[in-house]
Amino acid sequence: MSMRKTAPLNVQTVSKTILGNRTEKSTLVTIGLLLVGLFVGILATLWIFSGPNGGLNRPESVSRVELGSGQGQGTVPLSASEVPTAYLDALSLNEVFKDVSRRVTPAVVFIEVVSNGPTSVFEQFSGNGGRPMTQSLGSGVIISDQGYIVTNNHVIDEATDIHVTLGDKRQFSAEVVGTDPTTDLAVIKINPVQPIPVIALGDALSIEVGEWVLAVGNPFRLTSTVTAGIVSALGRQVNVIDSQLGIESFIQTDAAINPGNSGGALVNLRGELVGIATAIATETGSYEGYGFAVPVDLMEHVVGDLIRFGEVRRGYLGVSIGPMSAAEAKRIGLGNARGVILQSVQKGLSGDLAGLKDGDVLLSINGREMTEPNELQSAIALFSPGDKVPVEIWRNGEMKQFTVILKGREDPGYANWFAEMDRPNEPRMPVEPDLPREAIALFDQWGVGIADLVGRQRQEYQVAHGVYIAVVVKDGPFSDAGLSRGMIITHFNDSPVFNVAAARMVLSSAEEVLIQAIRPDGTIVFFEVNTDE
Repeated sequence: MSMRKTAPLNVQTVSKTILGNRTEKSTLVTIGLLLVGLFVGILATLWIFSGPNGGLNRPESVSRVELGSGQGQGTVPLSASEVPTAYLDALSLNEVFKDVSRRVTPAVVFIEVVSNGPTSVFEQFSGNGGRPMTQSLGSGVIISDQGYIVTNNHVIDEATDIHVTLGDKRQFSAEVVGTDPTTDLAVIKINPVQPIPVIALGDALSIEVGEWVLAVGNPFRLTSTVTAGIVSALGRQVNVIDSQLGIESFIQTDAAINPGNSGGALVNLRGELVGIATAIATETGSYEGYGFAVPVDLMEHVVGDLIRFGEVRRGYLGVSIGPMSAAEAKRIGLGNARGVILQSVQKGLSGDLAGLKDGDVLLSINGREMTEPNELQSAIALFSPGDKVPVEIWRNGEMKQFTVILKGREDPGYANWFAEMDRPNEPRMPVEPDLPREAIALFDQWGVGIADLVGRQRQEYQVAHGVYIAVVVKDGPFSDAGLSRGMIITHFNDSPVFNVAAARMVLSSAEEVLIQAIRPDGTIVFFEVNTDE
């Protein structure tokens, strides 16, 4: 576009042309008004073409406009000081994955085991077919330059020979240092002549859902395999440890874990060990998106004891526990469903000596909040006999603090308790097999049949009131909630129940009910049951 100069405006000429023979004073006033109007018109035109719906001359930048519902309402604020710039683009994240893989892979070993006899419930995960003199495969993680390696107990269970191959192809025979079936962890040892790589340990309590993790192991004999995913959930219990004292508070991840990964490493993007790959949830025997790892803090405590003592010396509260329901939390004035219910506090054991009582709600252990029974088991498993552990309790509408001194399994009181636990869960009295049909009141919508108590039941169960569960229909509401034949129901919705007639009044008009019951072994338990109608 060419540019040209414009002649200066002659006010008198314009005045004469437009206004004719008016006086000079009047002319100047009029021209002034015209110029003001012209100036206003120009400003209006510029605003129209540069506004929110403007046309060709739209500006290159505008003032910041707040969209949506504001920070903290559906956005994830990122602080520049906390997020390194190098991590904010895909290529840099790629470099992080590569760097972590290079540093971690040498510390993860390939384990081949020859064993006798059948394997555990994990045999489908470790690749063992359960035949005599079979060979199973797994992984392990080097945790000490002295040759200590952590793996899963089910990998080396009943092993007669253990062979370890490092990432640099060096091979060793290994011996078992110690095992802990309750966490499915084990320690084996090799005797290296030259230095070996050792993994760095992370902090399990700092792990968050959504965090990137890498799984390193040897699936299907494919040594030094690395897969990536995120932490899908924390504190998972999946009932794969076949023990009444089993401790499950797994890290769940969608990083691919397959047969042979068992005992391998789960690491964060700093290359630190955060978990030991242990199990998968699968219907095919292979990865389906759900893998589980023992948290590193629990692993570190277990391994430390196994190396030092050859066994895990664990402290115990001496309580039976159950989950907290929303209905129960509301009933006792707790508000949100948090904590775990102490269903039974064993007399003379640590919890009882500290002042804990049946029905207390345990809210926190050493400042760590509890929401599920397995979390409590995992938290207590981090302590040793003699440790003083602060606990917070909800009792009668008030918070209370206690300090529990844990005792070990060798304590006489605990020896008796564990002996009782090791016995089959048989009732203290025979379950009545020959109740007449007319004595049982059936409630089809609840899937249960109940009967009035007889004198012998009151004496054996040491209860003054209640009704006897004579029939539980499979897959019915009572069955789904966990109740079983032989229990005594003592309360509905915190109100005592004295006979079948009283129970009928509750069950015939309710769709949901909170039940307090007594098991045949004497344990007090709570259940929330609904008909799903």
